[in-house]
Amino acid sequence: MKKFTSVSDVSNLQQIIKKALEIKENPLLETDKGKGKTIGLVFLNSSLRTRLSSQIAAQNLGLNILTLNAAQEAWNLEFADGAVMNGDTVEHIKDAIEVLNQYCDIIAVRCFAGMKSKEDDVNESILSQFEQHAKVPVISLESATRHPLQSLADCITITENLGHFDKLSVNRKPKVVLTWAPHIKPIAHAVGNSFAEWMQEMDVEFVIANPEGYDLDKNFTKDVKVIHNQDEALKDADFIYVKNWSSFDDYAAMPEVKENWMLTNEKLTNTNQGKVMHCLPVRRNVELSDEVMDGENSIIYQQAKNRIFSAQAVFSEILDELNS
Repeated sequence: MKKFTSVSDVSNLQQIIKKALEIKENPLLETDKGKGKTIGLVFLNSSLRTRLSSQIAAQNLGLNILTLNAAQEAWNLEFADGAVMNGDTVEHIKDAIEVLNQYCDIIAVRCFAGMKSKEDDVNESILSQFEQHAKVPVISLESATRHPLQSLADCITITENLGHFDKLSVNRKPKVVLTWAPHIKPIAHAVGNSFAEWMQEMDVEFVIANPEGYDLDKNFTKDVKVIHNQDEALKDADFIYVKNWSSFDDYAAMPEVKENWMLTNEKLTNTNQGKVMHCLPVRRNVELSDEVMDGENSIIYQQAKNRIFSAQAVFSEILDELNS
């Protein structure tokens, strides 16, 4: 693996899921693989699971770790080409990346959508600069349009829980529903986009449920069935992924939704004893209820733990390329 920014960088999804599950059984099996090499974790936005899971994964592989909270600890960065830097920006992103090239064998970067310019976000105005100027492998720790390490962890978690589905003796593919949830502010599309891409590579029946006005970018959902009635979408679901996102067509807007889309135990009665997923952080009793979050159907914390092993599997694959 030469880089990791989307599912298209994975040559065999089932193989890397299998590798991640093997790593989970013995996380310290490859403690010398990263010896003498350094990974730079660059955070332009806040993080809990991504930061900690990436650090643990890198440590398990023996990598040296440099963590930079760029938004707080670095000089104010300039991203525009040809900028006359006579304002409050001090260092151009091209220069910062060139320095990282000198210090790191791998660069992993987290950069959220700005939610102001649709064009900038869709074109990955920040991540694209890392891909353009980095001379070492680049890993996305989330970008404006995708969150691939989260999506790999989601695939790992679904795979681990397929035994539950098998016990139900259902003669069909597992049904996975990505359902929109309410939120108090506009949320980016990265998790929804990414999950949609990865589920299309899994052997599942995949459905998206969201209110009118909240359809995701067709470049990610392609021909996936989109249902605007949550109860209809949830019928016989085996896995329910809860996530909010703002409008894509009317970019970053929040069209009024009169129906109650918060996931509750009552709504789960329509499912196939569906397992509930969420990437975290979650707005309890807004996106989903306490009873769901803390209930027996929730596999949300299992997802969070699997962030370690999705990162470690990817780092290991990158190191295989570097060490070859």
